Amino acid sequence: MAKSKYIRHYDFLLLILILGIALFGIVMIYSAGYYTASLKDAPFLYVKTQLACVVAGFFIMVGISRLDYQLLIQKIGRLRLVHILYVMALVLQASVLVIGKEFNGAKRWLKIGPIQFQPSEISKIAAIVFIAYAIYKNRRALDEFQGIIRIVVYISPLILLIVRENLSSAIIVSGILFGMCFVASKRKLYFVIILGALVLGGAAFIIFGAGFRMGRIEMWRDVENHPGAFQIRQGLYAIASGGLFGKGLGESMQKLGFIPEAYNDMIFSVVCEELGVVGAAMVIFAFLALFWRIVVIACHAPDIFGTMLCVGVMIQLAIQVIINIAVVTNTIPSTGIPLPLISYGGTSVIIIMVEMGMVLSVSRQIKQK
Repeated sequence: MAKSKYIRHYDFLLLILILGIALFGIVMIYSAGYYTASLKDAPFLYVKTQLACVVAGFFIMVGISRLDYQLLIQKIGRLRLVHILYVMALVLQASVLVIGKEFNGAKRWLKIGPIQFQPSEISKIAAIVFIAYAIYKNRRALDEFQGIIRIVVYISPLILLIVRENLSSAIIVSGILFGMCFVASKRKLYFVIILGALVLGGAAFIIFGAGFRMGRIEMWRDVENHPGAFQIRQGLYAIASGGLFGKGLGESMQKLGFIPEAYNDMIFSVVCEELGVVGAAMVIFAFLALFWRIVVIACHAPDIFGTMLCVGVMIQLAIQVIINIAVVTNTIPSTGIPLPLISYGGTSVIIIMVEMGMVLSVSRQIKQK
């Protein structure tokens, strides 16, 4: 009897979606940032930087995809690579509090020689890999409340270090933790209780909160009149003026100094103004297609570690897309989260492509007849 032949599967559709969204982001960064860059006598400043990071990220992504993702849980001496990555994330986050560079009132950056980056982006990868490994080692423990608490205790030091200076990234890492444990556990009632506690905690923060974060809630509640809501207000003007089909690529008026840093977190408002509801819907559809491919890979992964890696990456991207669009449309209070692969930001795009390299690595281990 002849033996069945199997081939390794490489998800080229996922690769095409990643590159398509990233290239679309470069076009929108050129459109949204041209005016601001021209004021600095460098019209292509943001495009060149983003393009260089996309190219670098692409080669890193392809390189990682050619490796076996199981290397992440292989021992190096007495430690596994996953443990080294987690400790490195803790050290980098602690370094931000001591020697971090402040930008726009927030100390979130580290500068090592000519390289400047946000350690919180590395922490997202570390959290995904570490939680995936913890679930891989003992998934059944998550069927008991104590098992969930154990993972929360493991990851809490990283979240506490991040939240000191970067609430938005702490929300993302917390969402990754909640989502991955929810998917892995058979006891969903525990997560309903946890979610209820989080809602009550958020309500208490709104009622009794103070400081600049409470100010953001006040801006959200009175976006029409609050002086601090200028950016969101201008973004809403851009969305409203775009109509169904938009004004045309490059024809945005709000990017001409009205929306501060329109090429960054608020870039979705420029997409709506220039490409209209149809263009915005196509962007959302592209992300949905991306998530679908990741889910397909997760469902066919050869082991639970590969499945949870894919789940973690998808949850992170979904949280960022949902929160970014919700902030731009003033559905939730303002917080600084970029639109993945589209907003300007070298660290963000490279880290996302590293994560996509891990997902593609999982896809290569899937055997098909």
